Amino acid sequence: MIRTRLRQLVPAACVVAASFALVACGSRSTSGNQGAGTIRVVVSTNVYGDIVRQIAGDKVKITALVTDPGADPHSYEANTQNQLAISKADLVIENGGGYDDFMDAMLKSAKNSKATVLNVVDISGKKSAAGEELNEHLWYDFPTMEKLTDQVVAVLQAEDSANASTFVANANALKEKLQGFEATEAEIKRLHAGDGVAITEPVPLYLLDACGLTNKTPAAFSKAIEAETDVPPTVLKQTLDLFNGKQVKALVYNSQTTGPQTEQVLNAAKSNRIAVVPVTETLPAGKDYSTWMTDNIAALRSALG
Repeated sequence: MIRTRLRQLVPAACVVAASFALVACGSRSTSGNQGAGTIRVVVSTNVYGDIVRQIAGDKVKITALVTDPGADPHSYEANTQNQLAISKADLVIENGGGYDDFMDAMLKSAKNSKATVLNVVDISGKKSAAGEELNEHLWYDFPTMEKLTDQVVAVLQAEDSANASTFVANANALKEKLQGFEATEAEIKRLHAGDGVAITEPVPLYLLDACGLTNKTPAAFSKAIEAETDVPPTVLKQTLDLFNGKQVKALVYNSQTTGPQTEQVLNAAKSNRIAVVPVTETLPAGKDYSTWMTDNIAALRSALG
C-alpha cells in the first residue's frame, strides 16, 4: 500500500493569496537605478524569500510562490498570477536540480530578458556522485547560503545603488549568523564525529554531514519515502534494527510527511529511547531562516548529548 503523505498540494488560489500577502508586506519603492520603480523579486519558496528579506529589508517586493508548509514544491502547479510575477521580475531565485522545475517552465514562457536568474544548485557548485541524485535541500548547507547571499547582494546593488550600503550591511549580518552555524557544526563534529544517526528523507543531510555524523539509514529506505513508494520489507527491517540495536543516537525526520512506515520508524526510535529531532523542508510559520536553523542545530546538539 502506498503511504499517505502529509504535505499535499494546496489549492492554487490559497498559494496565490499567501504569495501576495508576502508581497504586500515587502513592498516599497526604491530610488536607485530604477528611479521610482521597485525591485521585484520572485522566489520559488519562502526559504529563499526570507533570505532576500534579511538582506534587502523593505527595499524590495518579494513574491514567494510556495509559502504553505504543507505544499510540495516537486508537484507544485503554477498559475497565471505566478506567470505574471515572473514576467515583471528583476530577480528570480530558483533552487534548481529538479526541485522546482515549474520555475524553468515559467521563465521560458515569460521571455523576461531583463530578469537576473539565480540557480542555487549552480551557485553551490555541487555535483551528484555517479549513479546518485544530488541532494536538493541546499538551504541546510550554510556555505552555499553564504554564496547565495553574495550573489543576491551583487544583484540588488546593481538594481539600487542608493541602498547598496544597506544591502551589504544586512548581508554581512546574515553571513555572520551563517558562519556561527558553521562554527557550531564544527564543534558538534569535534565531539560526535562518526556517531550514527538515522533519517526518513535526505532533507537534513547537509547539516548532518557537516556535523561529522554518519547516516546509517539504508539508502533504499529514504529513497522510497521521498518517492512516496512502499519500502521493501527487508529494507524496513534493516531500518528498524538501527533502533532496536541502538546503532544510532538520533532519528532526524521530516515532520512534514507521514505514513505507516515512517510512523513505524518513529515509534521504534521512541520505544528504544532514541532521541527524535523533527525538521521541516520549508520555512515554518512564525520563523525566519536564521531562527529556524538555530532551532534545528540546537535540537540536534541536544539529541546527541
